Amino acid sequence: MALFGLLNNSKNTSGEMSFWGHIEALRGHIIRSVIVVLVLGTILFCYPEFIFDTIIFGPIKSDFITYRVFCKLSHQLNLGDQLCFGHYTFKLQSLGLADQFTSQMWIAFLGGLIIGAPYLLWELFRFIKPALHDKEKKASAGFIISSTFLFLIGVFFSYFIIVPLSINFLGNYKVSEMVENNFTMDSYISLVTTLTLASGIVFELPIIVYFLSKFGLVTPDFMRKYRKHAIVVILVAAGIITPSPDVTSQMLVAFPLYFLYEASIFVSAFVVKQKAQ
Repeated sequence: MALFGLLNNSKNTSGEMSFWGHIEALRGHIIRSVIVVLVLGTILFCYPEFIFDTIIFGPIKSDFITYRVFCKLSHQLNLGDQLCFGHYTFKLQSLGLADQFTSQMWIAFLGGLIIGAPYLLWELFRFIKPALHDKEKKASAGFIISSTFLFLIGVFFSYFIIVPLSINFLGNYKVSEMVENNFTMDSYISLVTTLTLASGIVFELPIIVYFLSKFGLVTPDFMRKYRKHAIVVILVAAGIITPSPDVTSQMLVAFPLYFLYEASIFVSAFVVKQKAQ
């Protein structure tokens, strides 16, 4: 009983927080984070027309900003209408009785998660803050800002570039003229959300490399050595995402990814230099 009581004390005799004390603190951070996401999601749930008609279904409208910019760019580069796309004939359909309701709930939750990302990172920082030195606390504040910024840049990049290009390729792809393209709303939403969240995570590459370099798992020399391999992977990924004959749209996807890789090399070099000092 004495041992059980000791484990449940928030602090031990030396004044340090016990294991169960950390669990209790973590529980508080998780509860607050969940509440924030649920509140934001509930607010978004109340505006389905804006969330779906304006945002989710925006990339399949012919007047979407990406299509207008690409078409204007195509004319400026003397490519004619090569980059003018966005006129889709397929229709989205809901096959399940509860599909539209569950899709609305799922999108509201994801929206709350994305909007609440800065607060979630702040709660993570508050949890690990007691274990950090003053110098590390200042660095952690920069980590929160940088992580949020990179994640949101990735989300916007995917929504305005990768998603429209992917819809253009997949929406117009046919194995036979005998097959008509009519897609379910769930498949469309899955494509948009998967690409958007995946891109947000990919744009966290410099942050991931920072911690890998801290642990000595990655070095700038290693990344420079395999730069050519990384370029091949980036070009292949851009070719899969975008229509293969369209080199311009491939480069629009490949260049930001390559920039992220070069930025990660710089981050790794910075960490190695700090460790050496």
